[in-house]
This record gives sequence, C-alpha cells and structure tokens, in this order.
Amino acid sequence: MFRRDHPLFLPLVTFATLLSGFLITMSMFLGVRHLEHQKMRSDFHQSADIHLRTVVKGFEDMVHDLRTVTQLFIAVDKPTRDQFRVFVQPLLQRSPYIYALSYQRILAPSERTAFEAQMRKRYPDFKIKELDWADASAIETEEPITSKQLRIVDYIEPMQGNELAFGLDVSNSPALQGPTERARDTGLPSASNLFNVAQLRNNRLGFVIVMPVYRHGAVINTVEDRHREVVGYTSAVLRADQVVEKILENEGNQPLANVILHVYASATPDENALVYRSAIKPVKMVETSVFDHLPKWLFQDTPETISRTFDVAGKEWYVVAAIPVGRITKNHEGSLLVLLLGTLLSLFGATYVYVTGRRSRQIQQLVGVQSQQVRIATELMKEDSVARKRAEQALQLRERAIESSAHAIIISSAAAPDYAIEYVNPAFERITGYSAEQVIGHNLEILQGADIEQIGKEEIYSAIKEKRTGNAIFRSYRKDGGLLWTDMYIAPVKDDFDKVTHFVTALYDITEMKRYESELEHQARHDTLTGLVNRNVLRDRLSQSIVYGARYNHQVWVLFLDLDRFKFVNDTLGHNAGDQLLNKVAALLKAFTREFDTIARLGGDEFVLILPERPEETLAVNLIQRLMDAIAKPLQIEGHDFFLTCSVGVAVYPNDGQDPETLLKNADIAMYRAKEMGSNNYQFYTAAMNERALERLRIEGDLRTALERKEFVLHYQPQVDVRTGRIIGMEALIRWIHPKFGAISPIRFIEVAEETGMIVQIGAWVLRTACEFNKDLQRKGLGYLRVAVNLSVRQFYQKDLVQSIIKTLHDTELTPHYLEVELTESLVMSDVELAVGILKHLKSVGVQLSIDDFGTGYSSLAYLKRFPIDALKIDQSFVRDITNDQDDAAIVASIISLAHNLRLQVIAEGVETNEQIAFLRRQHCDEIQGFYFSPPVSSEAFEAMLREGKML
Repeated sequence: MFRRDHPLFLPLVTFATLLSGFLITMSMFLGVRHLEHQKMRSDFHQSADIHLRTVVKGFEDMVHDLRTVTQLFIAVDKPTRDQFRVFVQPLLQRSPYIYALSYQRILAPSERTAFEAQMRKRYPDFKIKELDWADASAIETEEPITSKQLRIVDYIEPMQGNELAFGLDVSNSPALQGPTERARDTGLPSASNLFNVAQLRNNRLGFVIVMPVYRHGAVINTVEDRHREVVGYTSAVLRADQVVEKILENEGNQPLANVILHVYASATPDENALVYRSAIKPVKMVETSVFDHLPKWLFQDTPETISRTFDVAGKEWYVVAAIPVGRITKNHEGSLLVLLLGTLLSLFGATYVYVTGRRSRQIQQLVGVQSQQVRIATELMKEDSVARKRAEQALQLRERAIESSAHAIIISSAAAPDYAIEYVNPAFERITGYSAEQVIGHNLEILQGADIEQIGKEEIYSAIKEKRTGNAIFRSYRKDGGLLWTDMYIAPVKDDFDKVTHFVTALYDITEMKRYESELEHQARHDTLTGLVNRNVLRDRLSQSIVYGARYNHQVWVLFLDLDRFKFVNDTLGHNAGDQLLNKVAALLKAFTREFDTIARLGGDEFVLILPERPEETLAVNLIQRLMDAIAKPLQIEGHDFFLTCSVGVAVYPNDGQDPETLLKNADIAMYRAKEMGSNNYQFYTAAMNERALERLRIEGDLRTALERKEFVLHYQPQVDVRTGRIIGMEALIRWIHPKFGAISPIRFIEVAEETGMIVQIGAWVLRTACEFNKDLQRKGLGYLRVAVNLSVRQFYQKDLVQSIIKTLHDTELTPHYLEVELTESLVMSDVELAVGILKHLKSVGVQLSIDDFGTGYSSLAYLKRFPIDALKIDQSFVRDITNDQDDAAIVASIISLAHNLRLQVIAEGVETNEQIAFLRRQHCDEIQGFYFSPPVSSEAFEAMLREGKML
C-alpha cells in the first residue's frame, strides 16, 4: 500500500477517480436506457391493447345490434315497416359503422306478382330487382326469376344511400349463399367474406352479417325445423374500408402515434383481406450515423407486435398492432444525456482531485506544525470551560427546575398573619389563570373563592401554624370561576440558623382525575350513548317495582322493545347515523313515559320499559299501541326521513314472573315471538312461547353436534335442458335426520344456524360433499354435470370464501366449471360494491355463478349488468301461475328475454305441469327444475336415475 506522501499516491488516486466515474456513468446510462426502453414498450402495449379491444368490442356490439333487430321479429309478429324504422334508428345512431340494417323476406316465385302489387301501393315504381354479380350493377326485370325461392330486401334503413338494394333479390348471391345457410341451420349470426356490395359505389368491398327470422311461435329444436320455419333474414351491411375506422372514432380512440394497426377479414394476415391500415407510417432508420459502428442491441430498439384473432359472427378475423424500429437518438435522449454529463463530470472530478491533492499536500505541511500548538491551547481552554459550565449549571439548576415544573410551585412568607406569596412559577399561572402580579402579596385564600366550607383547609392551616409539612386534597377555583381540584403539598424552608422563613407549596392539578371518577360512576349506572339507565340499574328498579306491586296488589308491566330494520340504517348511513337514531328514540320514550317509569337500553337497538301500575292510573293494552305509534313517526337523520317500526314483548308481574330475571326473560321471549309474526306488532308472554323458545334452544344445541354425528345428508334435484330433455345439472339441498325428532325441515334450522354462525361450517360441509359426489359421478362415467350449491350471507362475506372454495375443488379434484354457486338477490344487493368484488374473484376461479329466486328481491338493472353471473333462476312463485295469470306469464317472459339479451342462461324453478313446460319452451327457457321431472332425491336415487337415462 502507498502512503499519502508517496510520489505515486496522487496519480493513482486521480486515475481511480476517473475510472470510478466512467463505471458509474456507464451503469447509470445502461439503467436509464433500459427504463426508457421498458416505458416505450409499456406505453405501446397499453395503447395497442386498448385499440385492439376497442375493435373487438365494436364487432361484438355490431353483432349484438343485429341480434337486437332480430328480437323485434321474435317479440312482434310481422312488425310494420314504420316499426322497423323506429326500432333501428337508435341502433344506427349508436353504431355509425353499420352502413345499412335490412330485413330480407322469403317469397315463393308464385308470390312475386302479389308482393309487387302490394308494394306499389306505397312505392308506385317498385319492381323486384336482380343483380348481375359479374359487374355488381342492379337491373330491373319483369322476367320470372328462376330461383327456387326469392329473398327480397323488403325493409332497409337508412333508405338514403341504399336505394339500389331496396327490392333486390339476393337469393342467387354467391357471397351470401354460405352465410345464409349457416345462419338458417344454426339460428346464429353468420358473416360473409368480402365482396362488392350492390349499394356501395365504385365497387367498394364490404361484408354482410345475416341472422334468420323464424315463424312467430315456431318450435325449432332441429335443423329440419329451422329449414321449414324460416321466413326471412335480418342483415347488417358494412363497408370494409370504413368499419374499423368508424369503430375507433365511435369509441373516442385516435390513431396511435408511431404504431401501425392492420385488420384482416381472415384468420391470417392475408393482404387481399386487409380492411384497415392506420395512416401512421413506420419511422425509418437514419441512413448513416456515428452509432452504426456500435452494437445494435445498445443503440436500437427491437420491433414489437401484438396480434390476435377474434370471431365476427362465426368468421375469424385477424388484427395486429406493430411498433417500428427506432434509434436511441429518438426515444432515449435521457440516457444519452446521462452518458454525456457523466463523462464530463468524471473528467472534472479527476482534475479536481489532482489539483486539490497537490494543494492539500502543501497546506498539510504548514498545518502540521501549528496543530500541536493549537492542540495544547485547546486542551487548556476546554478544562477551563468545563469548570465554568459546571459552576453555572449548579447555580441555575434549582431555578430551571422550578420554572420548568409541570406543577404549580408557590413560595410564601412564613410571617404571620398574612403568609404573603412572594413567588409563583409559570405552571401556577397556567393552572389557576392568575398572573404572578395578581397573587404576589396575597395568600392562598385567593384560591378558595366564596367557598367557605373548604375541603382540606384545616389540614393546610394546621401545617402552617405548626411549621411542618402538610398534605391535603384542596377544592379551589380558577380565576374564571372554574372548579379546580388540587393535591397540595406544603413544606417549611429554613435559613442557616434553622429558622423557618418561608413555605414552599406544590399544587398538583387533579381536576381531570376527579371528573373521570365522576364519569366512571355515571357510566357504571347509565348507557354512555343515550344516558338511559343500564342493565344493573334496571334490575334494581324492577326489584323495587315488584316490592311496590306486591305491597299494594298492583301489576308491573315489563316491555321489551326492539327496533325493526335498525341494521339497515347502520349499513346505509353508517354507525354515526345509527347513534343519532337511537338518541331520538330514547327521547321519544322519555316523552312517552311517566316520571316514575324506568327506561333502560340493554345494548344495540333493545330497550326495556318498566311501567308500574298506580292507584290513579290503570295500565291498558292501547298504551302499547300508542307507544308504537309514537316511534313510527318519521325521524329525520342526516337529511333522510326514516319510518321506524318496533316489535314489543310484554311480561306482566305477578302472572309472568315473580323476580326480575324471569320477567325480563319472558318479555324477551315475547318480543322474539313478535318478530316471528312479521315485526311491527306486540305480543304478551304465554307459556306456549316458552315451549317454543325451549324447542329452538334444543335445536340450537343439537345443531352444534349434528355435523360430528353425521346427521346431515344431501338430496339432489335434477336440472333438465328444455331442448334436449337431458339432465345437465343438479342442485344440492341439505336435510337433517335427527335421531329423536326425525327429518327436520331446513326452514326450522337454517335460520338458527345463520344466527349462531354455524352456517359457515355447515355450508363448508355441503360444498365439499356436493363436489365429492359430482366427481364420483364423473369417475363412474355417468356424465359431466353441474352441481349447484347455495351460499348464505355469512358464508358469502367470509374473508376466506374464495380460498376455501379453491381448496375444496383441489381436494375433491373437481374442475371449477362443474360447480355453480347460487346467491339470492337480497344477498348481493345488500352491499353492491363489495358483492361485485367478491363475485369477480369467484369468477376468476372458474366456477359458475347464478342468482337464485330472481324477481322476488330488489335488483336494479344498472347493478345486474355489473355482476359477472352466468344464469338467472326464476322464482317458483312466478312459474306456478304462468298458465292462468297473464301478469306472471309476462314477468317470466320478460325475465327470459332480459337474461338472453344479457347473454345469461335461464332456469325456471318449481315446474310441476306439462302446460308450464310448453309455455317455457315457447319462451325459449333454457332449463327447468321441479317436481314435474323429479323432487329432490338421495344420492343413490339420483345415481340410479342417471343410469336409467331418464329424460324429460
């Protein structure tokens, strides 16, 4: 190692500085260049992906619009030309890339003359046209058309610009022949290849999407049925060189900078099928530059492309987005700037090190001589400074301690009779509100105010007279009259001759502690929110009322009151609004009751009233109704009007109990009975209620061990495809076989399980058992069915719901697609934002989702479209009367149409008759479930049903 004074030390340090600077500069250059490249790629992928998805979505919307037009002919038998025009105008305005929407009517050759005569009533010059497909020009003819069937363009919108296509027979079009046959055979939209469309000028290329229209009310279960029942086709005409551009304009997207977008009407990038190319040209490389002799990976970005195929009405299209190659000088100015500045700084740093090193070596020699002298002088000065500081600290310590004390310090004279105050610290001024000038010269009596009976006064006076220490809790007052509790310590101060000349007094402010003690005492007896008495005081007051009633032979009524739907307030407006509501209810109860009545809040939204009977006033039933009417008045919370109702249970002394515990328990039982009766009513306690409560208690107790004893079983109800009649799924339904009471209805124990939280363990067992059974059916070769499992509210909002479902599917080896999770309308609508997040998480697992009992809740269509669900289950209350109630039939038909427009499956529950099956078939319902096919059966019976191949 070289010493600092070695001749080679400075050149080596200079070279090391230069080398380090170059290395750091190169590292920063490469890092910044990498970040710039990554940002460019990220921006390209993000922007390109948005445009790709916009193109795909535009074509999907276009096909959906054609489906919507076809729905007009399904919903309305033979719609008029005006109905067609009014119906499609909003679609054309929303989708400007659609050149024309039309309806092609199928005619037999024998119907041609009558059809032309009918059309001339509205269009006097109307004639059926045929097209010379060789030169794409339409010609009118009166010669009979030789095709087996005519397919005439009857309705077309907009008419302007499409006059050439109006009345055109397209039955012999080679380009439309294949798509038309596919659409007719499948019942689905079908797109053509690119061809010269008649109404597009200058032989413009376009393509057509067609969809069949079948005879109204026809049954089309087979291909033969579709051949026979087709009456026409709806079609959408699109101009190939404009459709993509208009889709992008309609979505508000502009062409990408320095990105090329190609769209092909084929599954591969065929230049003959190119329908769109963005106007931006690739960025060309500079012919020659200083970077041409350097590695290309360092100064040149690699090309990037994104491509995908997508389906347009049964035909695959290809779309690709590409970014051109560019030099670093175009997109990487930052990294070049880092390289340039780093190099300059490295050179500057090396120069600076060399120059300062030479100067430092010269100065160091001079400093070395004087350093020793300065060191000696410094040591001497340091010793003197330390001694002086210690003396000053010793003199100032006491003064600072007193001035900084958080407690009041008072120094007063020991001379009687005044004992005048000579000094107070800042804490005294802060605590009492008196300034030093206001108290110096007075004694401590200034703090007692007008309070003559002063607590602690005698002890302090005795300590002063006896010149000893003293301590007392002193009740005093601040300058503003505010109460001040202090813990006072007084001690004598003696001089050098052992004579007491002064007293030093310390005051500790304990006002907050005293107030806290008072609050604790109040809280021990009262509800902190409403100020009503709590459970402890309630029992004491009830005991007193019972003693009074026993002495004077009077009744005592105990009312147990619970607010209905209080949870709704907390869930919608928050707990602060709920607290305001409870305070207003407490005020109403205070206004309603008498002075000697007792009102208590037991917690939550539960209140108890003790109403003792008096000689001058007899209790009557209408008193309870008046109480409920008082609560039912509208209450305004945070600008919202709430109409509350309540459920009241009443127990009466001495008939319903002789002690507080019994009366409160029986009133509580009566209140729950009122809840069961539909809320917003009152019930007096009866012995039968106690038996019912005991039965519920027994069910709750047995329910806790039912899983361990394996008393639960699952039954399965088949779900049948209406078109094929085959079993395609099943719903798992739990049954409890009690060893003593036999089969217990789920209605009796599901609610108890929900309230106690046991529904989570039971639901997990149902899920696992259903998945195991379904996987067992697959292993036995009995088909790949979908099993539906209901989720309760508690299960749905469990934090580990998705993880538990994933684990169950993994453990049972069941593919997620064969599990369907059923949720009720009210469950998902209770907290829409949270529900949407959970549903999306479940959907990402791969399971299917359905809304059960649809139509009975309060779903909003705005929310429904946000839920990533697969199916709607029509509640059996609507299905039951669809054959004899027009309203129910209309509701069911609307739900089916709504679901299909949202691309959802429809399952009808509770199907019990052949007439119901026929109606559902006419409305194109997808699946049915009900006693008509099979009630819920055991796993063995369900397996036997599959082996027999039972069908609808």
